Amino acid sequence: MNTFGQLLRVTTFGESHGPAIGCVVDGCPPGIALAPEDFAHDLARRASGKSRHTSARHEADAVEILSGVYQGRSTGTPIALLVRNVDARSKDYARIAEQFRPGHADYTYWHKYGIRDPRGGGRSSARETTMRVAAAVIAKKWLAQRHGVRVRGHLAQIGEVLPRGHDWDAVEANPFFWPDAAQVPELENYMDALRKSGDSVGARVAVVADGVPPGWGEPVYGKLDAEIAAAMMSINAVKGVEIGAGFASVVQRGSAHRDQATPEGFLSNHAGGILGGISSGQQVVVSVAFKPTSSLRLPARGVDVHGAAVEVVTTGRHDPCVGLRAVPICEAMLALVLMDQALRHRAQCGDVGAVAPRLPPQA
Repeated sequence: MNTFGQLLRVTTFGESHGPAIGCVVDGCPPGIALAPEDFAHDLARRASGKSRHTSARHEADAVEILSGVYQGRSTGTPIALLVRNVDARSKDYARIAEQFRPGHADYTYWHKYGIRDPRGGGRSSARETTMRVAAAVIAKKWLAQRHGVRVRGHLAQIGEVLPRGHDWDAVEANPFFWPDAAQVPELENYMDALRKSGDSVGARVAVVADGVPPGWGEPVYGKLDAEIAAAMMSINAVKGVEIGAGFASVVQRGSAHRDQATPEGFLSNHAGGILGGISSGQQVVVSVAFKPTSSLRLPARGVDVHGAAVEVVTTGRHDPCVGLRAVPICEAMLALVLMDQALRHRAQCGDVGAVAPRLPPQA
């Protein structure tokens, strides 16, 4: 199952230390302007090696468009994208080729396939998400041009640290995608101490979509929130997804949680912009929890492929907090789900047209 989506179908392929990674985007409408340089910005946002707080692996992530684009525009046929791996160091993984790293997919891949690629985690590496981000460049462009939808995200928590303020302009101006510029020095010190200790920490990413019209999503199977949750859970290291108020809904009263409406708009958005699996026209709000990185230089107890006890020490280049590079990945998955749902809505309900009344997203 390396393919997701129904009308917009994305298939990714390749391993962390193979010659290349790539994807095929099928079902993309024709006429979208596309060039290799269009992919550079979001792939650079996802890339490692940009600061001392991420893995030192430095990939060029230059996209080659192999098909589906003619004279700078999509043709409606499958778009194949390829990115060459140029900075893989497979020797870093020679020691653990016959060991199962705690917290990794080594053991489960071994039982699934009876064979595994130990180089950088192979297919289970976060390197695979490069192609999700590349595919979503197309989705973001189409959503913005056709529907005025904007998808953006920020880091909402690192370990126990929470933002004290929120400014979207600050998010792209620091290596943490952090919405409070005044806290960046604090985060620098926090990550330096964490890296020095050899340990890691988890994180939470918030991603939102503005401008989503009401009506996208299916009423039972294929609910918009269900597909968003599944897409986010498919990202490496994700252990939890919330839509809107999420688990905070447990302590709310119904009188507070229900999003009351007036002719001037909704009075709140605890539902996260989705009611009954269908978009309400409000901002779609998603929160994603990432576990701490399991690749550590601190010794851990484990077993090898023969079932013998071993001490596992992971070498190589790793992120002390995978959440630092996860913002563009979460944005990508939300954009891909939204475009797929938009195409499905157009296919079934394109003749419905505008329906009144249409409430503003917020009063």
